[in-house]
Amino acid sequence: MSTTNEYINELLNLAKLISEDGSERLGSDIVILDITQIAYFSDYFVFITGETERHLETIAKSISRITKGKSIRVNHREGKGENGWILLDYNGLIVNIMTREIREYYDLEGLWSKGTELLRIQ
Repeated sequence: MSTTNEYINELLNLAKLISEDGSERLGSDIVILDITQIAYFSDYFVFITGETERHLETIAKSISRITKGKSIRVNHREGKGENGWILLDYNGLIVNIMTREIREYYDLEGLWSKGTELLRIQ
């Protein structure tokens, strides 16, 4: 997905903003993973763990509010809180908001372990 350095920096700044907001909403085990060297479809993943379906939806809505009006907009949303996983695709930045059970089951961080962890908020 990598295009220009300016766009990549903007994506990283957005990933950090989303991570901070997830933390303020009491999301846990927040991780930013740089996958620029190992994937063509995206540059960064953000993982946020929520406790309940309502908590997942609250985090997703808050992220939508803070990214509204930014130059990078959500391209696609997949999933619902009741399913335990909400995915927000920002064209180069993919935000995964999951329950602990879903996160452990799919182990996306293990799948993308060759990526570089840039941030972890417990």
